[in-house]
Amino acid sequence: MSADNQLTRTQRGDLRIIAAMIVPASDEYKVPGADDAAIQADMLATLGRDTKLVAAALDHLARLAGAPLAELDAARREAVAQEFRKSGGAAAATLARVVLQCYYRDDRVLRSLGIELRPPFPKGHVLPDGDWSLLDPVKARGGSMRQIP
Repeated sequence: MSADNQLTRTQRGDLRIIAAMIVPASDEYKVPGADDAAIQADMLATLGRDTKLVAAALDHLARLAGAPLAELDAARREAVAQEFRKSGGAAAATLARVVLQCYYRDDRVLRSLGIELRPPFPKGHVLPDGDWSLLDPVKARGGSMRQIP
C-alpha cells in the first residue's frame, strides 16, 4: 500500500506546505522546491517504513496549527513551524529526512549541484581518506557482540 493511500488529503497538503518551507524553490539556482509535484510523488511513493512517523509528525503539526497549513498566513505558518521544530521529536526529524532525501535525489537538483546523473555503481564514488585514528577507541574496546562458533 502506497503512502498516498495511508496519508489523508489534509496530511498530503500539509506535507506539501512544510516541504516547501524546508526547501523552497530557487530561481537563482533554477531548482524546484520540495513541494514540486514530482518530488512530492517520490515522497509518497517511497515513504515505506517511515509512513507512520511521518503521519505522526503531520498530525502533531496539524494540532499545533489548528487548521490545514494552507489556510494559515505566512507569519502563523512560520510560528507553527518553529514550535514544530522544538516539539516534534523523532517524528519531525523523520519528516525532515524524508523531505531532504527525496529532494536531493531529484535529477534537476543533482544537475544544479553538478552531480553526474547516474547510479552510484558500478563506477562508485570516491571519498577522500579520513582520519582513521578516530576509530581507535572503538577498536580498543574489542568485540562486544557474541561470536558465532
